[in-house]
Amino acid sequence: MSFYFDNAATTFPKPECVYEFMDSFYRTHGGNAGRGQYKLSAEASKMVSETRGFIQKILCCANKDVIFAPSATIALNMVIQGLVADGKKKTVYISPFEHNSVTRVLHHFEKSGKIRVRKLFVSPDFEYGMEKINAQFAEIPPDIVIVSHASNVIGLIAPVLEIFASAKKFGALTVTDMAQTAGLVPLNVASELVDFAVFAGHKTLYGPFGIGGFVKSRNVRLEPVLFGGTGVESARQEMPENIPSRYEMGSQNICAVAGLHAAAQWFLQNQDEIRATEEKNHHRLLEILQRYDFLKIAGPADRFSKKTKCIGVVSTLFDGYSAEDIGNVFDEAEIAVRTGLQCSPLAHKFLGTFPAGTVRFSVGYFTSEEDFCALEKAMGYIEENR
Repeated sequence: MSFYFDNAATTFPKPECVYEFMDSFYRTHGGNAGRGQYKLSAEASKMVSETRGFIQKILCCANKDVIFAPSATIALNMVIQGLVADGKKKTVYISPFEHNSVTRVLHHFEKSGKIRVRKLFVSPDFEYGMEKINAQFAEIPPDIVIVSHASNVIGLIAPVLEIFASAKKFGALTVTDMAQTAGLVPLNVASELVDFAVFAGHKTLYGPFGIGGFVKSRNVRLEPVLFGGTGVESARQEMPENIPSRYEMGSQNICAVAGLHAAAQWFLQNQDEIRATEEKNHHRLLEILQRYDFLKIAGPADRFSKKTKCIGVVSTLFDGYSAEDIGNVFDEAEIAVRTGLQCSPLAHKFLGTFPAGTVRFSVGYFTSEEDFCALEKAMGYIEENR
C-alpha cells in the first residue's frame, strides 16, 4: 500500500467513474472522432464535444474556444511557439515560478535572439509588487506575459488578472498556466484580460494522463506549429481556419478524452466539496509538518493570508539532510513525495534552494486519514533517529 502526497505531479487516485467510463467507452465507442460518418465515429465526436463544454463550464468561459492537446506541456508549446512565430513579439515577461514547460520553450527562442525574457517583480516576502511591475512594463513594454496561476513548488497563487490588466495597457498578449489550479482556484477565464489559459487533465481536474489543452480567446490569432490530418478540408495543404481543427491534428486520444469527460462531470457535481476538502487537507498537512523544529517550510510564512494565499503544495527543508535522503526515508515508508527541483529551477533560485531542491508534499481531494497517519509515523521516525 502506498500513501500519496504527490498530487501536484498528478492527482491519485482518480474517481471510480473515470476508470469505469474510460474502459466502457473505449470498448464500445472507441472509433476515431471526426474521421467517419459511421456510428462509432459519431459517438466519439459527440463525447469530445461534450467534454469541451464541461471544460468551458468548469473554467466559466463559454465565450472562448477549448483546444485539446496530449498534455499541458504540449499545449504551452503550441501557444508560446504560435505567438512568437511571426517574429514581431520580442519582450516576454514571466513570473519567477514558471515550470520548465514554459521556460525551456522561451530559452530556445531567447538563445537564438528572437525574444528577450524578463521576470516580473516578486518581493522577498512573496508579494507580487504591482507598483514595481507597472514600472517594469512602462520602462520596457511587454509583448507577451506568462504567469503560472499557482507555483508547483510552493503553491503561491498569483494575482493573474491584476497583472494581465496592467499588461493589456501595453497591448500584450496574456497566457496563464493553470496546471495546478484549473477548477480548484476560481479565475475569471472569460475575462477579456485572459487570452490563453492552459489546463492539465490529470491534475486538479482528476482525469487521466494523455489529455490537456488550452482555452483561447476568439479574437486572438494563433499560428499553428503542428501540422497533419484533421478530418476536414483534406484537399488543402494549409491547416484549416476552423477551430479546433486548426490546432488538433491527428487522431484524438479517445480513451483519455473519455476519462476527462467522466472526471469533468464528477468535478462539476462536487466542485464545492472538492475545494473545501482540499483546503482542509492543506491545513491538516501544515498542522503535522509545523510540529517539528528540524523542518522548515519554504515560501510564505502565512500561506492563508489574502496577500499570499496558497494551494496545498508545500515544499520543505530538513535540517542536516538532503532532499534525496529524506525522499529515501519516505519511500521506505511507502509514502510518495517529490524531491529535487520539481521541474522549476527558477522557483528554487528565487527560494535559495537551488540546486539541491526541496521535499515537496501536495494534497488532493482523496488524501485520506490513513495517508496523514503514515506521514505522522514517518516524521516521528525521522525525529527519533536524527
